Amino acid sequence: MQLAKQPSDKAAEKPAAAAPKRMSLGAVRRGRIEKPYRIVVFGPEGVGKSTFAAGAPNTIFLGAEDGTSELDVARLPQPTNWEDAIDAVELLRNDKHDFGALAIDTLDWLEPLCWEKVCRDGKKKDIEDFGYGRGYTAALDHWREFLHRLTGLRDERNMYIVLLAHSMVRTFRNPQGEDFDRYEMKMHAKTAGLVREWCDALLFANYETLAYESKGRTRGVSDGARFIHTEHNAAFDAKNRQALPARLPLSWDEFAGAAKAGAPIAEDRVRREIADLLPHVPRDIAEKAVTAMEGADVRKLAVIADRLRARAADNNSNNTKENE
Repeated sequence: MQLAKQPSDKAAEKPAAAAPKRMSLGAVRRGRIEKPYRIVVFGPEGVGKSTFAAGAPNTIFLGAEDGTSELDVARLPQPTNWEDAIDAVELLRNDKHDFGALAIDTLDWLEPLCWEKVCRDGKKKDIEDFGYGRGYTAALDHWREFLHRLTGLRDERNMYIVLLAHSMVRTFRNPQGEDFDRYEMKMHAKTAGLVREWCDALLFANYETLAYESKGRTRGVSDGARFIHTEHNAAFDAKNRQALPARLPLSWDEFAGAAKAGAPIAEDRVRREIADLLPHVPRDIAEKAVTAMEGADVRKLAVIADRLRARAADNNSNNTKENE
């Protein structure tokens, strides 16, 4: 006698539903995403970087140097190792507080703590003992993690991140001509490059220096005015994503006001300015500008406007000379 086959448990089971995918057209969102900025400010000692950071909304400082001794600001305990710096960021991410900005003062003060961590893990006495730059490459992994945590702090707690650094003069090896000196962050070049890519605004702070001729020599003099430079220049690194003017007074309020003015109405304003400038430049220049405007974002439009202003000024100067 043959027994009837009983349905197996497996046959009775229903196939598991596929997990929904995060990537779908229904998840697409349009428009600007407003977030606090990740800012790096570098410049010579005493120029006012700490005062700039203190102007951000309810700033708390990490690794505050003597530059904040005269400022009425909140300060975390001074880190003595790399783990302390990580703990400070996680404290602000996880604990209840009302701080609106974290300022690290300075990156070049923090970098040796990272090197000490790399040497401790690799059982070396000095970062150079790894040979062929391998120690500095290993340090980049720690910096990537640290910057990722800072971005998390910005996103989760809606805080500005302001990283300060001293400047130094390095010789730039120019592949297209003679070498020249320029200001850079006082950090290892690989680390500085990583920080430049990460931030939303890289600002170079310096005193205004005026040059004059005296007894056959060019001399420099400063009246104490201090500015932040927001665009790349042969003399220094800088960038911004807020359509800022090329130069601003060294003040948080000036920076924040210019950034707010630059978005979202900046594009319409710059396009109107370009339209006003086009009749005042040669026809071929105007045609090239109109072509370049197609699909250009606000930063490219600002560059076009800046070039048209210069050409319009030259054109006006030439016309004046012809009429004299």
